[in-house]
Amino acid sequence: MKKRKILFLGESYRADAITWMKGLKEFGDFEICTWELQTPNNSKLNRIKRILEYAFSPISIRKTIRREKPDMIIAERTTSYGFLAAISGMHPIAIAQQGRTDLWPEGSVLLPLKKIIQKHAFKKADLIHAWGPVMTISMKAIGVDMSKVLVIPKGIDLALFTPSINNSTKIEAIVTRSLQPEYRHDSILKAFAILHQKGIDFTLTIVGDGTRLQFLKNLAITLQIQNKVIFKGRIPNTELPKLLQQSNIYISMPITEGVSASLFEAMACSCYPVVSDIPGNQSWIKHRENGQLITIDDNEQLADELIWSFENSESRNNAILENRKFVEENANYDINMKIIADKYHELLNALKT
Repeated sequence: MKKRKILFLGESYRADAITWMKGLKEFGDFEICTWELQTPNNSKLNRIKRILEYAFSPISIRKTIRREKPDMIIAERTTSYGFLAAISGMHPIAIAQQGRTDLWPEGSVLLPLKKIIQKHAFKKADLIHAWGPVMTISMKAIGVDMSKVLVIPKGIDLALFTPSINNSTKIEAIVTRSLQPEYRHDSILKAFAILHQKGIDFTLTIVGDGTRLQFLKNLAITLQIQNKVIFKGRIPNTELPKLLQQSNIYISMPITEGVSASLFEAMACSCYPVVSDIPGNQSWIKHRENGQLITIDDNEQLADELIWSFENSESRNNAILENRKFVEENANYDINMKIIADKYHELLNALKT
């Protein structure tokens, strides 16, 4: 039987996208080809170039379809690549909402246009991915046909992200989010400066790269905690489990969140989660039960809760065990990606009949 081929529209270098494509190859025996915008979104001039590239991209995508002859098209982000999939003329189409709504940033002048684009993408899609329940709220609110929505995270590789025992006598915290303003690393550093002033020992490992790297390094120096903060930069995903296993507290303070694979990875590796109190995190974390929920930009609260979680080791250890069990039951990559791959085959078979 001929191998089925999928065209993936999206940023193929992102860890999220790599997991998705790898799972489809592994559990659906799919062949994957990719298409993505080539202009980086890193300056005003490039943003204009990228918009122009986006305007002409339907022609480029149709050429790719003629050349590659895919059986199906999948795309991430309902307001960008998802829309391009919707106007590609191909079926079946599966699109994934990446954020809580994908209508971001909230104050953007392009918001009315994004709403129109998103509605069209939802209408044309044969399958819509919600990687977690928080994403369905905005879908229901705008009248999306919920029979097309599959609510399941891609999951994480539990053979790679394994639990560990950390008996450290100090806070060994880790942050694994991109160094962009919306992840509020500055607030995390300020909270650790409070711990430092109180004479509490810690190490803070910051993994990842982004526009704020130099700013954050300078801030650590200003706060006089540079000797206790390790900036790892971008690392291969295969090196991440070891760093998580060496840590005892995972911190993530985004101002918006869809479903965070980083959070699942930390939960799988026995890291106690301390995260921002927003809907995307509330789906998985209950305050002082299996983690901590912190008000955005409240450095004092973050510092206090870090102290509380470290001092209450019994509560922390119970949470660690519960979280591993939760991830095994709900975010197992082997199980979830098999469900997703089977669903794609189902769509393709339905198209034939």
